[in-house]
Amino acid sequence: MQLYAGLDVSMDETSICIVDRDGKIIKQCTAETEPAAIRCALDGYADRLHRVGLEAQAFSPWLFTELRRLGLPAIVVEAVHMQKALSAQRNKTDRNDARGIAHMMRVGWFRQVHVKSSESQHLRVLLSNRRLLKRKFIDIENEVRGTLKAFGIKIGEVSRGKFEARALEVIEGALPLLKDLVHGMLAVRRMLWAEYSRLHNMLVRIVRHDPICRRFTTVPGVGPVTALAFKAAVDDPTRFKRSRTVGAHFGLTPKRFQSGSVDYDGGITRCGDGEVRTTLYEAALALMVRSKKWSALRAWGVGIAKRRGHKRAVVAVARKLAIVLHRMWLDGTEFRWTRADGSHGDTPPAITAAA
Repeated sequence: MQLYAGLDVSMDETSICIVDRDGKIIKQCTAETEPAAIRCALDGYADRLHRVGLEAQAFSPWLFTELRRLGLPAIVVEAVHMQKALSAQRNKTDRNDARGIAHMMRVGWFRQVHVKSSESQHLRVLLSNRRLLKRKFIDIENEVRGTLKAFGIKIGEVSRGKFEARALEVIEGALPLLKDLVHGMLAVRRMLWAEYSRLHNMLVRIVRHDPICRRFTTVPGVGPVTALAFKAAVDDPTRFKRSRTVGAHFGLTPKRFQSGSVDYDGGITRCGDGEVRTTLYEAALALMVRSKKWSALRAWGVGIAKRRGHKRAVVAVARKLAIVLHRMWLDGTEFRWTRADGSHGDTPPAITAAA
């Protein structure tokens, strides 16, 4: 008889529930959140387990990989879908959640999450650490500016490399306490900038030695960060049957709500990886505004901007970029600046002449 197990994972303990295909509870217990301990708790049932479900969370990639290695048919389930399914329970406990997950495995009502490879996980950590240092670095600069404004001291517009020298210059005649505070903040800023630069250089080196990322950067507007973020998020291009679904995967498709007589659409779904969606939007904006060379993709975006507005056009180009990058990855082709017939599409004559 086939059995189904649900794991409600927490930091220290994991609640486990095993049910049969009729929904009868076979076993309920807890185990330490370690693959070996979970495998031991399932001992005696492992050969009959058809699915072992766990929610997508921080431990999921590690547990999925280790449980699979130990011979268990582990499945990671989308967190939002699972939360909605379990919210119907009267009482929220780890034990009840494990039972609910087991029943989801039994009836097949779940959305399986793709667990990325170890390489992609490491690349995502690099991207997130770099992004965090950049944000904190900017926060420090803004804090220094705000602190000095309270005393009527203005740093003004200054480049990033000359910021520290300018800050030291304007506090020359300030009180010793204010000088000490600013010196401390500048020391932290200096350290953050050094570590951020180190991670950014590491990212650039990885992109330089990766043929797929190098091919991505031939697309106008796509830089090293966008290329690496897209590659790490997709991980395996063959998991998408059609390139068109990649844009929807990153939440760049229109959102619709329909219920009874109410039916409207507006905005985008914003599902999936928000950071990849942001990098694709920034790449599309660069392609539309800063790119000097004309292309069929830009001409298509300009045509949408005339009909629907600039913001909608940038989102549409971001979605199209996701499709183009995925197809380039699968086919091993280069970016096509023109259409198959050699034209640029809706390119205005004045712009064509300028190009």
